Amino acid sequence: MDLRQLPALNALKAFEAAARHESFSRAADELFVTHGAVSHQIRALEGELGIALFARDGKRVRLTDTGRRYAGQVRDALTQLALATHEIRAGDRDRRLVVSMLSSFAARWVTPRIGRFIEAHPQWDVELQSTNSLVDFARDDVDVAVRFGYGHYPGLHAELLLDEIFFPACSPDFNGGKLPEDPRELTKLTLLRSDDELWRPWFDAAGMQDIPEPKRGVLYQDSSNLLQAAMDGQGIALVRRSLAMHEITRGRLVRLFKDVDGPSPWRYYFICTPQRLETERVQAFRNWVFDEVARFRRLYEDACEAGPLMTAAAAALRVREDDTL
Repeated sequence: MDLRQLPALNALKAFEAAARHESFSRAADELFVTHGAVSHQIRALEGELGIALFARDGKRVRLTDTGRRYAGQVRDALTQLALATHEIRAGDRDRRLVVSMLSSFAARWVTPRIGRFIEAHPQWDVELQSTNSLVDFARDDVDVAVRFGYGHYPGLHAELLLDEIFFPACSPDFNGGKLPEDPRELTKLTLLRSDDELWRPWFDAAGMQDIPEPKRGVLYQDSSNLLQAAMDGQGIALVRRSLAMHEITRGRLVRLFKDVDGPSPWRYYFICTPQRLETERVQAFRNWVFDEVARFRRLYEDACEAGPLMTAAAAALRVREDDTL
């Protein structure tokens, strides 16, 4: 048999999904393509085979007798191909740890620390997936997810990893180094805005219920970009402790008004399936990340003792190079 005469794999996959659902629309949803793409693939397959696989009745479709027989054979062949591929990848997959997390948390919290995990566990290849999308553990090839939310993850193993607070921070050189000492001075200065970090809850915590949410200026959709703008001296940002403390201890940011913490309704959670939790690589990552959180809390308390206006020189004295906040 000449394997070069086989139809295109994408066409076979589209046909198998459409045959199983007897619906082009549901097949398109499953394959993450458009209804038109599925229809086009199946028409091309029918043209190549010279026979109708579906009977069309308006928007409804049903398998022909030939189509039904062919669907069973195609399904068996694709299943065997998937099993063979899984067996080949299995050994390599066990050496790979795939962790999904928010882009900002990956950039500002995990990346400065992950070297310690890699050094301690060279037997695993770490893949960090930075995404703000939800993880479907039944479909996505992910071992662990770290998410910023309310903690409602039915059917999954979810542990509180790190709570969060918000506070204003800016470059030590902002406003010529004349930093505000009273929260009400903020009304006269440039306040940076973000989709996620709203000023209103912090204003309330500071007793400034009469001050409205800022409406003007650049709106940042990514927390990392917001932090960078603050470090560049563009204004004062309302930042997350988890993302900003590394920059504060290095003197690139200054925390303002140490005694006023903005509440956060969200916290960071360590999430995985109960089955993945039993694997050696996930257990190792879990132990490491919770140890890092404990280290973070200790260093944060030390940084707070240094005072609200922590300079680069003070930071260098209080934080060793191997202590990453």
